Amino acid sequence: MTHTPTAVAPHHGDDVIAPVHDTGRGANRVLAMSTIDFTVMFAVWMMFGILGIEIQKELLLDDVQLSWISALAVLNGSLWRLPAGMLTDRIGGRKITIAMLAATAVPAYFVSTAHSYGVLLVLAFLVGFAGNLFSVGIAWNAAWFGRERQGFALGLFGAGNVGASVTKFIGPPLIAGTAGATFLFGVQGGWRLVPVIYSVLLVVLAVLTWVLVPHHDRKAGESKPIREMLAPLKHVRVWRFSLYYVAVFGAYVALSSWLPKYYVDNFKVDLYTAALLTAVFIFPASLLRPVGGWISDRIGARKVMYATFAVMLVTSGILMMPNGHIVIVHADGSLTEHLGYSINVWWFTVLVFLLGCAMGVGKAAVYKHIPEYFPDNVGSVGGLVGMLGGLGGFILPPLFAYTKLWSGFPSSTFFVLFILTAICAVWMHLTIVRMLHSQAPELADHFDTDHIDTRTPEEARA
Repeated sequence: MTHTPTAVAPHHGDDVIAPVHDTGRGANRVLAMSTIDFTVMFAVWMMFGILGIEIQKELLLDDVQLSWISALAVLNGSLWRLPAGMLTDRIGGRKITIAMLAATAVPAYFVSTAHSYGVLLVLAFLVGFAGNLFSVGIAWNAAWFGRERQGFALGLFGAGNVGASVTKFIGPPLIAGTAGATFLFGVQGGWRLVPVIYSVLLVVLAVLTWVLVPHHDRKAGESKPIREMLAPLKHVRVWRFSLYYVAVFGAYVALSSWLPKYYVDNFKVDLYTAALLTAVFIFPASLLRPVGGWISDRIGARKVMYATFAVMLVTSGILMMPNGHIVIVHADGSLTEHLGYSINVWWFTVLVFLLGCAMGVGKAAVYKHIPEYFPDNVGSVGGLVGMLGGLGGFILPPLFAYTKLWSGFPSSTFFVLFILTAICAVWMHLTIVRMLHSQAPELADHFDTDHIDTRTPEEARA
């Protein structure tokens, strides 16, 4: 008789008991295929960051109107993350992934036929459904990987965020090289060709997923009642994790769409250069996610979150300062200028690169918490955290546009991010200090002490 072992480890701040799952070729195929699927779906979800600039020219839209195209896509890519994660726990990630790939391919194709702002808003909303694949993949991979590898596995899957850069690379040359052309079945060139290519690719991936991943899926919550799956959502901790994810993921999504236009408007670069410079932000914010998971596995997610928020506060604090100088009026009426300050395109790119590094590591750290604290409810908790993080990506682009309109400063974008990060950092620190005061008063000043059990009494008794 064989026995599946259970890992029982001492609590190290972020650690709780979680089951160990067998890993092997089946798990690795799930991880590889789900990551590829998510990368392409993320590219579809974020394609309006590049296409929007050409759409704005063709349809004569202002900045606020343009922001709503990306915002509606992000909205629908967030709304269904909670039910999608729960459904994955009940019936398996394979079926849900295949269905979502096929369902997203249809509106993606019809984006190429849109000729009015209203129709485009509807199609952008429908295409945004692609973003919900994230919570599916998180629950799916968590069911296949044990605690000792979950941080890395979920981080590697989450690196599919790099799909945000795909359109940045293929979009500008495709748009420029095919403008005015007409292809098979009357497909037009220019920006309209990109969604057609994505539509075909999604259908191909649906077929490959059906063929390549194990047909016998793992379902963490197959027999669990809905009420039991939703029970963890009453914990304040879940909502706190969600706010962290707004800062590290919602802001990432928003900036991925917003930065190309920011570069074009403020640094007067062409679309292709703006896309490449935006990729300098996207790549570390995506590809460092496995590194963040690996580090969190070893030193704890809480320490990683402190470092993440520190770097984000410093970089956004510098980026939010508008270019300018101090003017001094002398007694004789003469004027002198002092302390001239400006950020050129290269320093700006270095700072957003560092910001992206922090976000990439931080995204993995947030999700490392979830299977540690809620090992039997990754679908529902991960879905809620992903949903609220994605909703942050929906709210932030219009907020960027409106704060720029109200203040007159393009750099107000980063003021919004600075305030959001500061709220997260303060809430996290106060929570940890309060828990230390209640559980170990003599160690209250050592908020990063590893051996403190930061679970609530209810969680400790469970």
